[in-house]
Amino acid sequence: MKTLQEISDSIRDIIDFPKEGIIFKDITPILHSPELFDSTIDHLIDAVKDKEIDIICGIESRGFLFGAAMAVKMGKGIVPIRKPGKLPYKTFKEEYALEYGTDSIEIHQDALKEGDNVLIVDDLLATGGTASAAAKLVEKCGAVPAKILFVIELGFLEGIKKLAGYDVKSLITY
Repeated sequence: MKTLQEISDSIRDIIDFPKEGIIFKDITPILHSPELFDSTIDHLIDAVKDKEIDIICGIESRGFLFGAAMAVKMGKGIVPIRKPGKLPYKTFKEEYALEYGTDSIEIHQDALKEGDNVLIVDDLLATGGTASAAAKLVEKCGAVPAKILFVIELGFLEGIKKLAGYDVKSLITY
């Protein structure tokens, strides 16, 4: 299994993407390597070994990749949390603040059962708005956000503050 340092070393910086002044943390080298991807999934699973998890929610879009792979290895189901208008059934919607304006995400109203212990997975914690909205959606379904898990955290953006009160873990922090 690859170490977290080896995984971190594979993440490349893309300067000025998606706009000038941003340094984008590109995880595609992890996805390109079966060994790095598998090791990342194993580290994510290891981070929740102390929790009883009934189901996994992956946040659009890269949270789907990590969440689905974890679900298969853990023998759990996967629930997509998506941008508005992408889910075909009745949904709950949660808005969150962006730097300029708002955005929202949705979940099917019947996606989770009352009392389910839910693992929320995404690739990156930046400002915390999306993850906080995802946790609120889980709660709207009557379920419990047991843990919120990220591959990468951009610590300098202090997104963890928006997740106060939740059990949060990131594999790699910049």
